[in-house]
Amino acid sequence: MDIPVLAQITVGAVGAGAVLAGLGVRVLSQKAATAITIAGVGVAFLASVALAWAYAQGSAPQTVTLYHWGPGGYGMKIGFLIDSLSVVMMVVVTLISLLVHVYSIGYMRGDSGYVRFFAYLSLFTLAMLLLVMADNFLLLFIGWEGVGLVSYLLIGFWYTRARAPSAGLKAFLVNRLGDFGFLLGMGALLAAAGSLDYSTVFAQSEALAQQLSPFSGLSMLSLICLFLFIGAMGKSAQVPLHVWLPDSMEGPTPISAMIHAATMVTAGIFMVARLSPLFEGSEVALNLILLIGGITAFSMGLIGLVANDIKQVIAYSTLSQLGYMTMALGASAYAASIFHLFTHAFFKALLFLAAGSVILAMHHGQDIRQMGGLGRRMPVTAATFAIGSLALVGMPGFAGFFSKESIIEALGHSDLLLAPTAHFLALAGVAVTALYSLRLWCYVFQGDPRSTEAGQAQEPDRTVTVPLVLLAALTLAAGFGVEAFLYGGLLGDALVVHSAHDTLARMAEHWSGMGGAILHGFTTPAIWLLGLSLLAGYFLYGKGYAAELAPAVSRLQSVLLQKFGFDVLYENWFVRAAHAVADACAHTGDQRTIDGLLVNGTARLTRRAAATLRLVQSGLLSHYALAMLLGLVAALGYLLLRG
Repeated sequence: MDIPVLAQITVGAVGAGAVLAGLGVRVLSQKAATAITIAGVGVAFLASVALAWAYAQGSAPQTVTLYHWGPGGYGMKIGFLIDSLSVVMMVVVTLISLLVHVYSIGYMRGDSGYVRFFAYLSLFTLAMLLLVMADNFLLLFIGWEGVGLVSYLLIGFWYTRARAPSAGLKAFLVNRLGDFGFLLGMGALLAAAGSLDYSTVFAQSEALAQQLSPFSGLSMLSLICLFLFIGAMGKSAQVPLHVWLPDSMEGPTPISAMIHAATMVTAGIFMVARLSPLFEGSEVALNLILLIGGITAFSMGLIGLVANDIKQVIAYSTLSQLGYMTMALGASAYAASIFHLFTHAFFKALLFLAAGSVILAMHHGQDIRQMGGLGRRMPVTAATFAIGSLALVGMPGFAGFFSKESIIEALGHSDLLLAPTAHFLALAGVAVTALYSLRLWCYVFQGDPRSTEAGQAQEPDRTVTVPLVLLAALTLAAGFGVEAFLYGGLLGDALVVHSAHDTLARMAEHWSGMGGAILHGFTTPAIWLLGLSLLAGYFLYGKGYAAELAPAVSRLQSVLLQKFGFDVLYENWFVRAAHAVADACAHTGDQRTIDGLLVNGTARLTRRAAATLRLVQSGLLSHYALAMLLGLVAALGYLLLRG
């Protein structure tokens, strides 16, 4: 089967499942909805694997154009770019989605919105596939907005709960801020390059780098890249547009795994990697990316140290790891960023789904202070959670070690101005990651039960545990892709790196295989920081010394509990300002203009005109005859004067 057909099957199968489940939301049984959506995602996964196999056999990148709508470059082109980058993303998205669909059978069993949830889940997968397969900015933007819309529906899925609708709305609005920057970037590209097709725009990257922007001293290319990166900051939750992601935990746990592992938050990382031919021409943009990524990686990890909701701790972990991916993009180590995205998809999905298993056992309780001792009662969940945590902290030999260590190494080899700052923040993030990961493990799985629910917890059924075991196996195996991703040219046909920025090429000179990488890891500061942090975490959380130190760090803890004041800032400045503008618009626009001038004003004008006309409507025939005579005399007089 050829590549265009496989590409269309991938999208069509998921789309058909989403549409059928959506149309039948009131009539389909839970079993029917499950079968339809899982079959669609399963077929898409098999088609993606077939595409990956074709690329392994040496297939060249292909563009699959379905149809055009509109004139030339200004119209909309529905077409797919099938290359190594899109194929890797397709496999990751469909595989994680398939496992989440299976897991959701047990997690959502008995929920009144079961069919609706599965329809949304498939629609979410479809939007992400459109995003990663697009060969132009317009189709990319359609997928981009699609994942934003469906995330709103899924985060607010349990809309009867007090916080769920507001969390969904928060995610939607914050992402619109980033999307506004994305739209400005697209508009600037269209004006400067005359097209929104990747190939046409990429061919003009050097010319755009030489063209000065009319609004600043930056080149047109730098301005475009900065606007586009604002869009990436929104989707991939980088500071200061990160505030929506922790609140997204109000949605069901399976969708938390989808958002954090394979869909929405990885969209910004993918977009910058896809547009590497543009970003490589702007060191201004690359330096900003380094700084934003470093701040996010370190600061969000710190908040994870004080969070008490099991899903929120993992959410702040996601924010921190996204910061690492972003720093890799800034260091032009695009392949390392995508490799960390690849490994992160498996261990982060594993952590979230394992957390969901804990939440089910705790009767939907999520406060880690009420847990404890679950390791003995839930051995499968505990073992898989441990594997995910070891990958997260970057333990040598685990997948996260290879991807995270490669990013830290790349930062050390970068010559960009802000690379040393980012390198320091990345190393500090290693220590913080170890601390919050060990804290979470100790609170949930160690010690004695701290509540009745914890004392009675049991392992959920196989629809929950089997995906955990599979993800644990994938987490252990994902690290074997390090050589292909970073040094084997797996993504070489999709990424562009200028020789002056090629940090991975410098690292390749010292590559000695996976075993050599592990041995080399023990000579780097990251591993020693990891070991010291795990030792400190053992005493702080395993032995309970954290409670004794709490008064000494109460001010820092207060700042972290306030999340560095970002939510307060947005509430006091942006939300209140928006309410003030809305009230002013309602008062001036609605009450004065619409009601006062247009509606009531029209009524007053009509009433006054009627009162004036009523003065000449006496009802007497003699008055009407006199008026006609005067009119006739006036007309004759006008004609005589004109003649």
